[in-house]
Amino acid sequence: MKKWIGKTWLRVAGWTLEGSAPTEQRYVLIAAPHTSNWDLPFMLACSYIYDLPMHWMGKDTLFKPPLGWLLKPLGGIPIDRTKAGGVVAQFVDRFADMARSGEGFVLAVPAEGTRGKKAHWKSGFYHIASAANVPIALSFLDWKTKRTGIGRMIYPSGDIKADMDLIRAFYAGMEGRYPGQFTPPVLREEEPAGSAVKSAESKSKSRAGVN
Repeated sequence: MKKWIGKTWLRVAGWTLEGSAPTEQRYVLIAAPHTSNWDLPFMLACSYIYDLPMHWMGKDTLFKPPLGWLLKPLGGIPIDRTKAGGVVAQFVDRFADMARSGEGFVLAVPAEGTRGKKAHWKSGFYHIASAANVPIALSFLDWKTKRTGIGRMIYPSGDIKADMDLIRAFYAGMEGRYPGQFTPPVLREEEPAGSAVKSAESKSKSRAGVN
């Protein structure tokens, strides 16, 4: 039923699904460009057609009854930000549990963090994949050509810039529904230490009204 829903949605919307479901059982999945709430139904359609064991993270307070009864069956996983080790450690443990049980586990992480344009992507997706020793699946939503799907897999090498260069090359030329809102695929960790300090100082001065 889900596969039929996904195919019908894409056909009615005039979109094309490209690529195929990854053969890996466990991985982190990111989707870009993400500039609109309308991206969600297209990604869900993709996951339905591929029959992915998709999961996503949310604040633990969202999962209290009665809303939690709906969110968990939809793949939601509550996260406790006060827990020792933080969010990364929680999902590294979850990947390890799934590996021991032989179950598939796909964690969708919003790399851009928001629909609005920012200076950097959030790096959580990279650190979770690296620490859990799982690949990163690059899914895409190209509103310019009306294509969606899952492209290549990136295996974190520890060289963040080199890995991000591969990700930037993959998404080059793709456009979100609102192209001007697309956050460039750059992580703060790629910046030289001096640049990070200057950026922080600039923001501080801006808040204080200093030019």
